[in-house]
Amino acid sequence: MNPQAKLIFIFSLLLGSTITISSNHWVMAWTGLEINTLAVLPLISKSHHPRAIEAATKYFLVQAAASTLVLFSSMTNAWHTGQWDITQLTHPTSSLILTAAISMKLGLVPFHFWFPEVLQGSSLTTGLLLSTVMKFPPITLLYMTFSSLNPTLLTTMAILSTALGGWMGLNQTQTRKIMAFSSISHLGWMAIILIYCPKLTLLNFFLYSLMTATVLLIFNSMKDLKLSTLMTAWAKTPSLSTMLLLTLLSLAGLPPLTGFLPKWLIIQELTKQDMITAAVSMSLLSLLGLFFYLRLAYCATITLPPHTTNHMKQWHNNKPVSPLIAVLTTVSIMLLPMSPMMAYTI
Repeated sequence: MNPQAKLIFIFSLLLGSTITISSNHWVMAWTGLEINTLAVLPLISKSHHPRAIEAATKYFLVQAAASTLVLFSSMTNAWHTGQWDITQLTHPTSSLILTAAISMKLGLVPFHFWFPEVLQGSSLTTGLLLSTVMKFPPITLLYMTFSSLNPTLLTTMAILSTALGGWMGLNQTQTRKIMAFSSISHLGWMAIILIYCPKLTLLNFFLYSLMTATVLLIFNSMKDLKLSTLMTAWAKTPSLSTMLLLTLLSLAGLPPLTGFLPKWLIIQELTKQDMITAAVSMSLLSLLGLFFYLRLAYCATITLPPHTTNHMKQWHNNKPVSPLIAVLTTVSIMLLPMSPMMAYTI
């Protein structure tokens, strides 16, 4: 892709996200979401592969439908209340439609069907944008309207997302699909606590973005798209494989790594809200995600050659580790000591 064109698309992504995050009017928020959608489509389809074109088409259709629902929800609310302010979403029907629209944009169950396929058809760097940056504006809209949303609906969708993200990730062999179902599972943790402590949702999202960015950048450096190629990673790049092991365990939520922090605080808050059943369910369902994270870690670090693989052998190269990956890995595994300060702030 032309560097100038790529720069324009990246700038448009930042512009669309900034417009949505900083706006108080529904039409401006909708405009920002549309700019985001149009800017990321060329990045998805830049390889001109049929799979990439299919992914771009699916992404456009789903995001266009979700944006239509966002606009319809805001118009319904304005019709009944006379308010276009995002924080004044008070009509029940509008709240229900908005929840469905934002869930479709994020990929929450039962609107998750598009996300694994789109991620599989994209490159790893574009998948990184779809998994992190593109989810921030919809989560911001949820954060601004949390007081009007239905707690029962969000809790049900959250538990279903964690369950389905864990179950569907178990039998995957493509690393991008595994990360897609990992994203769906983490969105469940963000959605379940949104009504009761929205700051925890943002904390969970930021830490998830850090850890997912680290994992996908490591995959990109290794050029690993499936488990069979990941099995030769230790012989070629032992330092990256070690970073990948620690980051995957953090993404799974194991103490004393960073990923344990949001789950710990969320379970604590759910217990304070007398939602013991939901807290236990989420804790047990996160074990499904732990299984496929451990499977990835096993393939990357414990499986050593000689073994049978279906891909061509790659030359052994000792490329230096990117400083960005080193910084992100450090943050992804060492933030747990900051939990008392974060808990006090929240």
